[in-house]
Amino acid sequence: MSPLSILYVEDNDDLREIIGTLFEGEDRSITSCATAEDALGLMAARRFDVLVTDVSLPGISGTELARRLLQQDPEHWVVLCSGYEFRIGLDTLGPNVRALLKPFDIEEFDRLLVDVQASRRRAEATAGNAKQLG
Repeated sequence: MSPLSILYVEDNDDLREIIGTLFEGEDRSITSCATAEDALGLMAARRFDVLVTDVSLPGISGTELARRLLQQDPEHWVVLCSGYEFRIGLDTLGPNVRALLKPFDIEEFDRLLVDVQASRRRAEATAGNAKQLG
């Protein structure tokens, strides 16, 4: 299985660098940017398995960025990060939308990625079975 591709959007330069480094691993490919506008450009060029975004961004908010992505792909994995608790209404965005309260433990993020990778394996297995039947 190819590395999990993660797009991380955070406008705080120091936090983006530190968290981006913590996200890195053998089974992960991290691309970071500072704005939702930059993220939209990156997402137009390639597909990421997971969007991890700060909610409060200059210009387009992280929540609006998530909505735009989910309009195109309602099953996409999105993690909204914020300094305040917000879980109400996440289910209205999509089945694979989660929230992390900042500052979050990297272990909490790792547990979430286990769910993402399991979902990805199921999707690949289903696609493989469909090819065999078709």
